Amino acid sequence: MNYPKAYFYKRIVQAKMYIDEHFAEPIDVHHIANEAFFSKFHFIRQFKKVYGRTPHQYLTHVRIQQAKALLESNHSVSEACYLVGYDSLSSFSNLFKRLVKVSPSTYFAIQQKRQALTQQAPLQFVPGCFAQRYGWKK
Repeated sequence: MNYPKAYFYKRIVQAKMYIDEHFAEPIDVHHIANEAFFSKFHFIRQFKKVYGRTPHQYLTHVRIQQAKALLESNHSVSEACYLVGYDSLSSFSNLFKRLVKVSPSTYFAIQQKRQALTQQAPLQFVPGCFAQRYGWKK
């Protein structure tokens, strides 16, 4: 039976949306492939063809982006680790450092400093052309 390409793409998009919604849960490629009704290896190939990364790489990307957002909103490193679905603080920290190029605790400290500077001198973080246009900067 031949299905239109749109049908297959819809299933891949549904799998991506599943990852986006359930990233903090213990999901694996088998589970995601079942959600898309593909065999594991066919699903991995199709997902990578559409999104440019494997489902596992995409899941890791989503988790790290969410962890960054949590760290930016004053959650501790351990809270961020567990809230995005990792069980091991050390493996989370190593992965975060490999992908973001700084450790989660350093990233947290940078965000804390940035927030403090924003409170002290908010115009420093507004582009000069924008501030000049609205008369905030001469």
